[in-house]
Amino acid sequence: IHVVVTNQIGFTTIPGDSRSTRYCTDITRMMKVPVFHVNGEDPEAIAQVVDLAVDFRQRFHRDVLVEVWCYRKWGHNEGDEPEFTQPLMYKVIKQKGSVRAAFLEALRERPVADGSTVTEADADAMATTYRRELEAELEVATKLESPVKPSTFAGAWSRVRGGLDASVPDAPTAISAETFAALGRALTTLPAGFTPHPKLTVLKDRAAMAAGTRPCNWGMGEALAFASLVGEGTRVRLSGQDSRRGTFSHRHAVLFDYNDGREYTPLAHVRDKQGVFEVLDSPLSEAGVLGFDFGYSLDMPDGLTIWEAQFGDFVNSAQVIVDQFVVSSEAKWNRVSGLVMLLPHGMEGQGPEHSSARLERFLNMSVRDSIQVCNLTTPAQLFHALRRQVLRLYRKPLIIMSPKSLLRHPLATSAIQDFTAGGFRRIIGDDSHPDPAKVRRVLLCTGKVYYDLRAAREDQHVDDVAIIRIEQLYPLRKEELMGVLGTYRQGTSVVWVQEEPRNMGAWPYINRQLPGELLGRYPWSCVTREKSASPATGSEKRHKLEQARLINEALGKGAV
Repeated sequence: IHVVVTNQIGFTTIPGDSRSTRYCTDITRMMKVPVFHVNGEDPEAIAQVVDLAVDFRQRFHRDVLVEVWCYRKWGHNEGDEPEFTQPLMYKVIKQKGSVRAAFLEALRERPVADGSTVTEADADAMATTYRRELEAELEVATKLESPVKPSTFAGAWSRVRGGLDASVPDAPTAISAETFAALGRALTTLPAGFTPHPKLTVLKDRAAMAAGTRPCNWGMGEALAFASLVGEGTRVRLSGQDSRRGTFSHRHAVLFDYNDGREYTPLAHVRDKQGVFEVLDSPLSEAGVLGFDFGYSLDMPDGLTIWEAQFGDFVNSAQVIVDQFVVSSEAKWNRVSGLVMLLPHGMEGQGPEHSSARLERFLNMSVRDSIQVCNLTTPAQLFHALRRQVLRLYRKPLIIMSPKSLLRHPLATSAIQDFTAGGFRRIIGDDSHPDPAKVRRVLLCTGKVYYDLRAAREDQHVDDVAIIRIEQLYPLRKEELMGVLGTYRQGTSVVWVQEEPRNMGAWPYINRQLPGELLGRYPWSCVTREKSASPATGSEKRHKLEQARLINEALGKGAV
């Protein structure tokens, strides 16, 4: 039941200028639900309409709107002068008495059962009693030694906590080899008579991955995370513009019979008495859908709730939800959320609107462990990160710069033992250099650019450059990073490398975090694209030239 209070004044904008319809609720006509318009000066009419709305909701289980037509006696506030912009309306309003006085007058004309009527004295007595109750509660509140703590961690939320990341231990996220095999079978088994599309090889590929004859790709890592969670009884919800198939055709969480079009969702059939798995294709209304999923996560502390953008850039259209709720709800209301946002991100020559999930915005808003921000490089890392989000008794929104080209990159894979042992790794060092003393340059990076650097290092036979991946950018475990860097000689150049322009990406954030730690020990610099107002070039040819220059410069083939 939705209640809309229409006060006839949007500060200085009259209703005719603020909408193109008679009623502000006319937008709901497309929903085919009832809308009750009721006079805010008639309390009995409002009570009747509320009863009708509740009856309709309980009987038909559909939404109902109640629009209460009112006005603001003093305009926007007591210091405002609404007659500047709406003189005629407010000349009428000035002549009106209060709703209380009008209601009392109506009651005077209507005898009750014993023939008596409500008098002014009766009304004053009611008001006096009510005010006395309010004053008593105010006195109690003013005598409290400390403010009342909100009950946001009661009930279903009593098991989890927010606060600082370092104060909550990690949870084991690996699964047994037997569980891995069972999940692999469930993900690749179809009901009798079901015919998948002849071009669809995802089931055959995942069967080979489950058998260990080929490494697991990104889609398999994600499917294993979902399957393992629902198998343990956890509710998993994923919504986004192409979430059932996956924007880049990597997921295929829902399969369609090639002959009759019927649907089958393997993740809904992992085992008996499993958790609910739902994957939903949503409209291109990012603010609305992300807002809904954020609210859903507040009612589902033990579930995994994910919103996925078609491209990471599309989060621009949901920025108001990110700013006012996702990042700040704990600071403002002590409400924590375990919402996950998957934002496809990476410079791959697809143009300004299909490259950047605006990593810099999330890092700029990250403070006091308000959110978690990751840019992962392996399927196993995604697996452990998603499982950690539920199994760790800690709830913070998780922002993942999810990949595009890495979904099928031959090196962006994981072996079975990566899922059955270990856990999430915030920092991944470079094991390819057994003798750190030979390293003259250490590259720090995050996400997809790691594979570009690694490929160029091998192609150019560079053997004195190490590459360290920062998988979790925020909260950044500086002591862990410095521990990895500590294996290299003091004086070794440390270079931050990113694909994004210098004024974007993680560099502005990293350059605030690390210089003090590196000062006097490791020379510090960066390699990026040039500063730009656009996240990426619109020319694929220019993109390749920029990328080649960036990689060569990072490996020391040009001035840093």
